[in-house]
Amino acid sequence: MPKPLIGLSGRRRAGARIRGFPPVFVDVEVDLYIAHYAQAVHAAGAIAVHVPLNADPADVVPRLDAVLLTGGEDVAACLYADRLHEQVYDGIDPFAERTTGFDNDNGTAVADDSVPLRDAFEIALLDAAVDSGLPVLGICRGPQLINIAAGGTLHQHLPEHAATDGPPDATPHTVTTVEGSQLRQMYGPEVAVNSLHHQAVDQLGDGYIATAHSPDGIIEGIEHTELPIIAVQWHPELMTGALQDPCFRWLVDKASG
Repeated sequence: MPKPLIGLSGRRRAGARIRGFPPVFVDVEVDLYIAHYAQAVHAAGAIAVHVPLNADPADVVPRLDAVLLTGGEDVAACLYADRLHEQVYDGIDPFAERTTGFDNDNGTAVADDSVPLRDAFEIALLDAAVDSGLPVLGICRGPQLINIAAGGTLHQHLPEHAATDGPPDATPHTVTTVEGSQLRQMYGPEVAVNSLHHQAVDQLGDGYIATAHSPDGIIEGIEHTELPIIAVQWHPELMTGALQDPCFRWLVDKASG
């Protein structure tokens, strides 16, 4: 049988923000994602394909076998909150050429005007995947967007979780999984994880349950009660042993079924 195709979302950056790019590309847009996602998908037995922000999910999803929602910038707070934390990306500002916000992946301020496009695209991609019954894995920004799309909310700023002063595979804390959950089956009762985020799921969206928590009680993993959707707050693709991580094997197994 052919290997399943896993669609990966990503982010968009101006050439000026990529070190080493020639000056002539300063205003050229670049689509990218952390290569470790694709490497982990390939190691699990599938083929990773990038789904660009301008693609129509209705055209793309029928050709995919699963979707992986990757990490990155804050989801626009206007999608779930009435009041905005000062260190959170503030959504669409029609009067601003660029908007400063926060990057979930490294805990630093960013300036980017492509985030509203990414938010809308990934929600549409998720909706299309759900309608088609495709399995979905969310990582870091992934569970946040999945939860918001289901009507949930986020903790807007958790700086103590942005452990970005060490290597990306450092494990500053553990998470405890819930008995009977898919994450418990995959990881056991407890697993040491990295922590590269500053936001996390707060109030759960419709259809989702929390199945992993950090020691301070923050939700680190969610699962849909009926659909093949799992999302984790840590970055398994950056961990030691990422090429054997069970969440990628779960995604590929579901995609192959």
